[in-house]
Amino acid sequence: MPKSADLPDCRLSEFVKARGGTTHEMAVINLTHPDPINRMVEKLFERQPVELVDVDESEFDDDTVILLKDGEVAASSPLDALLDAVLLVNSDLYTTGVVGIEDIELPEVIAKLSGTTFHVRGYPESDHEKMPLILISRYIERLSYLNGGTHRASFQRLSRIDDEKGTLKVYRKIGDRCPNVHVYGVPDRLPPRELDVTAHAGYSGDFDSTWFVLHVSEKESAALVAVEVSANEWKGYWTFEDDEVSDVEETVKKYL
Repeated sequence: MPKSADLPDCRLSEFVKARGGTTHEMAVINLTHPDPINRMVEKLFERQPVELVDVDESEFDDDTVILLKDGEVAASSPLDALLDAVLLVNSDLYTTGVVGIEDIELPEVIAKLSGTTFHVRGYPESDHEKMPLILISRYIERLSYLNGGTHRASFQRLSRIDDEKGTLKVYRKIGDRCPNVHVYGVPDRLPPRELDVTAHAGYSGDFDSTWFVLHVSEKESAALVAVEVSANEWKGYWTFEDDEVSDVEETVKKYL
């Protein structure tokens, strides 16, 4: 894995550098699915600070995934929820719009990994490493669709907004429900006029090397912050803490 020095020279890299290196433990309880399913869970987290362990937690149903922090159960989700959200899907289902914004479900064991730094590769280097970050992105978009408030998202290149049918559909829906939608990226092509968004364009590292999605409303806050450390390779985390989200948003508003 790259060291902090390998992060791109941009403002948002500082947030990723500041994250701790805590390792969490995860276990699949009483697996009844075929063995390859357990291997899929292992592969999803094998390069991350999440160690798969064997534990005896008889109070849980079969095929339950549990997350442990400091030896205590912090979250649990049915294995099927993890399969449906991350393991048995690919990014195309999100970018093409096959999975609609209304259908996004976030397993608790993924949500509770907030604050954990993930280091992921996209396809073809890995089929699934990037999926938790993609899922979190879509979940935050769903929050803005449901709650209104303010939504901010970077795309590296603004043309991606309408190059991907699913993304265009999502941002059309968010723009109809959320009064303040801001998009960021290199201005290779401006967003379609039909979208009710404010575009912010530039060529610095914060525009071309970052992937962030933020939601802020009276109801809740959420943010994904990731930076590209090499081609198609990312280091990032997500948070639901209001103060942390506010710090990221203030940096985006000030410098982008």
